[in-house]
Amino acid sequence: MNKILRYTMIGVVALTTFSCSDIDNVNKNPNSPSDVPSNMVMEGAEKWAMDNIYDLWFSGRQCLTYSQQWVQRNYTEEDRYQIRETVNNSYFNYLYMGLANFDKVITLNTDEKYKATNSAYGTNANQIAAAKIMKVWLMDIITDTWGNVPYSQAGKLESEGTLYAAYDSQKDIYTEMIKELTDAVNTIDVSQPAFSSGDVIFGGDAEKWKRFGNSLKCRLAIHLSKVDPNWKNYIKEAVESGVMQSNDDAAKFTYSASGSDYCQFYEGFYVEGRNDFSIARPLLYLLKGEADELNHKTHPWQGTVDPRLSIYTCPNANGEYTGMPFVTPTGIQDKFRASSPDWKSGQPLALTPTYSVPLMTYAELKFILCEYNGYDRQDYEDGVRASLEYWYSLAGKTLSAADEDAYVTAVSKKVDAESCAIQKYLDLFTNGTEAWTEIRRTGYPEQLMRPGEIACIYKDQPVKFTPLSDTKGDIIERVKYPTNESTLNGANFKEALSKLTDGTNNYYTKMYWDVRKSSYDHPANK
Repeated sequence: MNKILRYTMIGVVALTTFSCSDIDNVNKNPNSPSDVPSNMVMEGAEKWAMDNIYDLWFSGRQCLTYSQQWVQRNYTEEDRYQIRETVNNSYFNYLYMGLANFDKVITLNTDEKYKATNSAYGTNANQIAAAKIMKVWLMDIITDTWGNVPYSQAGKLESEGTLYAAYDSQKDIYTEMIKELTDAVNTIDVSQPAFSSGDVIFGGDAEKWKRFGNSLKCRLAIHLSKVDPNWKNYIKEAVESGVMQSNDDAAKFTYSASGSDYCQFYEGFYVEGRNDFSIARPLLYLLKGEADELNHKTHPWQGTVDPRLSIYTCPNANGEYTGMPFVTPTGIQDKFRASSPDWKSGQPLALTPTYSVPLMTYAELKFILCEYNGYDRQDYEDGVRASLEYWYSLAGKTLSAADEDAYVTAVSKKVDAESCAIQKYLDLFTNGTEAWTEIRRTGYPEQLMRPGEIACIYKDQPVKFTPLSDTKGDIIERVKYPTNESTLNGANFKEALSKLTDGTNNYYTKMYWDVRKSSYDHPANK
């Protein structure tokens, strides 16, 4: 029974609870997914994905620490790659349930029994395209977290009776994702709405869905830039079809200002009463323009303070901007809490109840195009400006033109692979999944800590970053397959293991697109 729940629409049944719309007026059985209008299914599907990715578990205790944006203030075992199997099992399930939710939107707009009724909520083709784009966005997170995973058979329980899904190679998954995005954007009619209501991300704007789909195709293409010589063709196709044009096109999910529909970062701190996270010192150093002297690492813009500093974090009790060491053993980490910023008291932007979690920003696209165009200065500067303006607007603040110009000038003296990668990393704040991917793809920022480097000095002794799982001396490459797979999908699980390095379920098997030879290697694009 558990296997059935994993790859079906059970999430759709559950997400009638999560939909922000009032479904009491719908005179239909709420326990039957086929009776829920497609716009409500889409609304619930979007929120299900956001709630289970941008939270204090999948993001907070995994991707945001893997990318060294956040660090735990109390218990650091997960930061050092000792993952809770219960959490790993749950989120593997939740993300696949998310795929099934978007599949349901597609079914409601393709099945002859439902499509005519649901066309009232947006043209069938546009709804299908938006759902496909979200499926690819989510599938990219899944495969870049675990590697080779079920894809081609994962949604075929209902249609074909497939109970045990085979694992696809990541190479094949990327091929199919790019194809699916291309097909989706080519079917969008921008003269018609995608949804009449229920779409929190773009408010049903078909043009914005098309631009997001093409921009997402650029993200996938840049992931493949070290391994696939066709990556530039994918970006060229996307740009010609139409990508994001400004910050107005950014893909973000804004939580409601009413009721208890909070951003999950806020929920964890202020509803559940936790105070477990703060800004990681490596990111803090990058934002403050300070070098990591303990590890003899330089800063590309020494002395330049990033204007986003006061938005991403808050000062400590003494009014100073500091960060928690990344990452010391539990017990030693406690000693640094008093001098670190207390996010629960200071409440930076990401911890506000209506925080807009970022799926993809316009600035990210500009940094992709900068790399695509041979590290073009104009694309780079446009990206830096877009990021500053995006984050200030999100925080309801204004950055003066003089301060913006000064920062752009300071960080643009040399435009190359490193500067582009670091500025993209800084823009990807709270988007830990993508930041982690870019670190593994490029080897930047070098200012982040690798295992064996010094996290802090405690009692006059250096404390080194010592992982609790074997990572072969690098940051974590992947998350292990969840243990439930070994019992619920045993034959396919064993075959998947045979394709990993050493034939074991480990943390160090590289992604298909990661061709680095060492932790500080920066391979060239094909």
